[in-house]
Parts: sequence; structure tokens; C-alpha cells
Amino acid sequence: MLSHSLDRDVLVLTVHDDVDADGRGTLYTRISDLVQGCRPSAVVIVLDGQSALSATVGVVLRVQRLCCRLGILLSVAAASAPVRRLLETNAEACGIRLVIHARADTAVATAYTAAA
Repeated sequence: MLSHSLDRDVLVLTVHDDVDADGRGTLYTRISDLVQGCRPSAVVIVLDGQSALSATVGVVLRVQRLCCRLGILLSVAAASAPVRRLLETNAEACGIRLVIHARADTAVATAYTAAA
């Protein structure tokens, strides 16, 4: 479901599978524990799947609010254009400014540069 690595003080979290409504609490807890434990300068969430359920998008938006409170930059990488549009639409509806990239390497490099 989730893997992580630290790349130049950027915490890279890869969500391998979509979560349903029952799994979103577990996913959020795992991500928030990593963010609070590592206290990186930036976080990048990579969505591997071609589709993202609303529960997965909801977790990303909750993580954005957490990172905002902690003063940590959050970016999201999603190769799928429909997933990026879904993220943009939901972020705008919640009044959240979310940085979204098509490629994970671009997201990590940009996050590192912005946080430096």
C-alpha cells in the first residue's frame, strides 16, 4: 500500500494501491506518522495507480493540511492526467493550494529546490 524513502531531505511517499473508505484512516495515520517522525523539509506523495478513488484524494488533502500546519511543503506526483484533474478539482473545492506534477522525479527536484 505505501512505501517511503528520503531523498535529499524530501520524504517521498509512494501510494501503490488505492484505498477505500475503510483504509483511508490507516493510510493517513501511516503517512502522518512518517511526516511527523522524519520532519523533512518537503514531502512528495507519488500516486502509482491509474485511478485514484475519492478516499485516496481525501487522504492527500488531509496530509496537505497537516503539512501546512507543520510548515512543510507538500507536492503530489501522478502520471495519470485524470488523477491530476481529480486532485486539482478537489483541492480547489476545499480551498487548498496543492502542487501537482506528472512525474515523481520532477516533483522531488522541485520540492528540494523550493525547500532549500
